[in-house]
This record gives sequence, structure tokens and C-alpha cells, in this order.
Amino acid sequence: MFTDEAVDSVSIQSLWRISQQSAQESRGCQTRVVNSAEAEVQTVSTAVSCTQTEPQGRAKEPLFQQNPDEPEPPGLKDFLQRVEDTVTRELIRNARSHAFDEFQVNWEDHRQLLHRFSCCLCLRIDDGDWSTERSCVCTWNLNRRGLNPKQADLVIDVPSAVTALCCHPNQPALIAGGLYSGEVVVWDTSRTQDPLLVQTGMSADSHKEPVYQVAWVPLQKKGEFGVLSASSGGRVLLWMVDSDQGRLVLNAAYALVPQQARGSSAVGITSLALSPWDSDTFLVGSEGGLLLRCSYSSQTTAAVPSEGQSVTLKAPAVFPFRPCSGPVHSIHCSPFHRNLFVSAGTNGLAHIHSLLQANPLLSLRVSDSYVFQVQWSPTRPLVFAAATGQGDVQIFDLGHRSLKPAATIAPGGADQAATCLAFNCQNTHLLAVGKTDGTVGVWQLSHNLTEQRHRESSQLEQIANQVAE
Repeated sequence: MFTDEAVDSVSIQSLWRISQQSAQESRGCQTRVVNSAEAEVQTVSTAVSCTQTEPQGRAKEPLFQQNPDEPEPPGLKDFLQRVEDTVTRELIRNARSHAFDEFQVNWEDHRQLLHRFSCCLCLRIDDGDWSTERSCVCTWNLNRRGLNPKQADLVIDVPSAVTALCCHPNQPALIAGGLYSGEVVVWDTSRTQDPLLVQTGMSADSHKEPVYQVAWVPLQKKGEFGVLSASSGGRVLLWMVDSDQGRLVLNAAYALVPQQARGSSAVGITSLALSPWDSDTFLVGSEGGLLLRCSYSSQTTAAVPSEGQSVTLKAPAVFPFRPCSGPVHSIHCSPFHRNLFVSAGTNGLAHIHSLLQANPLLSLRVSDSYVFQVQWSPTRPLVFAAATGQGDVQIFDLGHRSLKPAATIAPGGADQAATCLAFNCQNTHLLAVGKTDGTVGVWQLSHNLTEQRHRESSQLEQIANQVAE
């Protein structure tokens, strides 16, 4: 800031010469000359005027104008005339090319780790003595303020190893669980002091072997659900929740028999899936690689010894698919097409099946190790994810011409298998992955993996209409 003495020491004529010189030096810019004037004050007033168009009555000057004093580069005109046809031909060829039809620019990463939760106890998959081990069920609320990944909101102690879990579709507080002891239980996490709501207990109706899958099944009465459980003993049992008596009541029972396994005695069930399109259909996979379409309404009596059950065992299988070379660890039905489902197991492959054909429509190499779980995306008809024994999660997009993974989630610690995964149907950008070290990672997926693309449903329809080889 100038003082009064400093301003007095500078003549008005000197300031005017300086401003004139500045105006001459700025004639090469793209804006009009900036005129400025100063008086004997402590501030400077400046006026600026500009326009994006040429003033009227003034001829527009070319952007590039050759200096008339400079000679034209030798051979430039001949060169441009000589390459004109070639350049035009290549531009037309590029405009008609389909090489980049499926390419979409994506500047964000396919996945980002948001949380890593650590459970108190971890699941064992080795040859340890399961019957002597306790376990627990830990819950976290992702929307809770002050979320602590190392401290669960609720810890439920369980006297036996927990081998299966399933949340209620409409009541988030209810969780069905299957135990290594053969019991089926339902917890109500809103009852923090005593979360155990109902259980089967050890009775003649209950499973005698580990329960590897549980699922909530809608019943005939609107709004009511039962619990479907499957065990390595080859039994599928449907339970009714009787909260008044604090127990699960057996409603229907099904058994896989050796005849359905085409001569194989390995009929232990390792995976189960419900059809969201047909309330009478469910799918099962077995330890021996058997893959069956089953019906709740089957009236065929299962030819198995009676063990004192309160209901008659039915043989549910109605259609066999081509057997796999090892145990089927996971099955999941497409939420976008009534006839499609995906299966995977110990051979490291994921098979895309149609309910109408015995052979798979597609087989994709997921891993050189086991595949423990596969699940379709709830928002992308052509996308599914697979958890592998190598510790990573492979995400496939069937819309790509290549059958290679569209994205890979590597949570770290390759010596720890990724045994389970789950998409969040409410917040569809989230994917949870569980590992054998007792940790659960919650990953945020990019829009590229969660937002449905144009004609994606029609592409899925084309896959479903293929004839399997």
C-alpha cells in the first residue's frame, strides 16, 4: 500500500508513460487493451472489457496465419495432396470399426476395502476335532456410528461349530444357523441378553450329521417363512418356527437315495439353492458331484431305513444334471432368469446351467484350487463372483468376449482360503468376503460392476437359449 509521501514522489506524467508502454506490450494477447489510470490515492481502479466474438464490421482473422515474410515450406502442398486420400480412407475405416465396441473408460478401481472385521473364533477346515470346539456368531451394523471392526456389536456363543448361516429376508434381526452337531437354530439379535429364539434340539427328527446349508423358505401363508436345512447325511428338512414353544417343528422331510446318485453311495448334501421363480423347485449338490433339481411336492417315498422321524421321507429328485468330478460346494440361481443357475466345487470350475438341459451351457476356469462359493450379482444380470481356495475372489462378466475375470479381489494372505462371499442386496455396491483366518472384508465395488448395461438382459437370454454340447 502506498503512503501519501510515496504517491507525491511519483509524477502523473511518469505513470502515464508506464501505462502507455504496458498497453503497447499487451497488443499480442487475445483480449482488448487494458487501460488503467492512477491518481493520488492509495488504491488503483482497473476496468476490464472482453468478448468471445469478433466486433461487428471487423473481418475475422484466421487462427493460423502464415507470416508473408516467411516462405512456404518446400513440398508441403504436394505432400498434403499426396496423403489426402490415404488419410481419408483410414479415418473412414476407423469410424466403421467395432474393435472398441465393448470398451468403456473407467477411471476408478474395481474395488476398495472399506472394513475388515475380525471374529473371536475362526472356522476350521482341517482335520481337527470339531465336536469339542465351541464357536460364536458375531454381528456388526455398518450404519452404526463409531463402528469398531475389532469389536462386534453382538457376540453369540455357540456350543458347537457353526457351519451355515442365513439372514431372514424381511426381518434383519433373525438369523438361521446350522451346526456341526446337526442342530438347526434361529437367533433374534434384537434380544441381546438371550438371542436364542428356537432350536431343533437333538431328537429323532433332527439331522445326525453336520448341517452344511440353511435357507429361509416362504410358506403358503403370506408373510410366513420356514427354515430349510441340508446335511451331509443326505437329508433335506423343512422346519416351522414355533416361537411359543421355543422350538423348530419338522414340517416335511426329503432324502437322497443311492439310486439317484447313479450307483454312487456318496449322497451327502454339500450345497443347496432355492429358485426365486418357482416356489416348488430347489437344487442340491452332493459330496460325490451329484447335481439335482428337486421338488417340494414330490410324492415318491424315499427307499431309506426309517429312523423314527415324525414325517415320511420323500425322494425329491426330478431331474439330474451332468455330475461334477468332485463335491459341489455352491449353487446359486440367477435373479434375472428363471432357468439359469451357477455351480462350482473342487475342480476349480464354475458351470452356467439351464434347468432345461443336463449339460452346462458354459464352463469357466475360476481357480487352480477349490471354489467354495459362487453368487450372482443382484444388479448385473451377466455378473457373478466366486470365492476360491487361493484366497481371492474372481468376478466374471459374461458380456465380455473373453472368459477371463473382469476383476479380482485379493484380500491378502494367499495361505488363507476365501470360503464365503455375499452381495449386499440393499447397498448393492458392497461385497463381503470371509476367510479361514476368521476375518471378513467388506469391499466397495465400482459402478462398472454394479450398474446394468444396455441390452444386458437380452444377452443373458441368448445364453439361456443356447444348446448345451
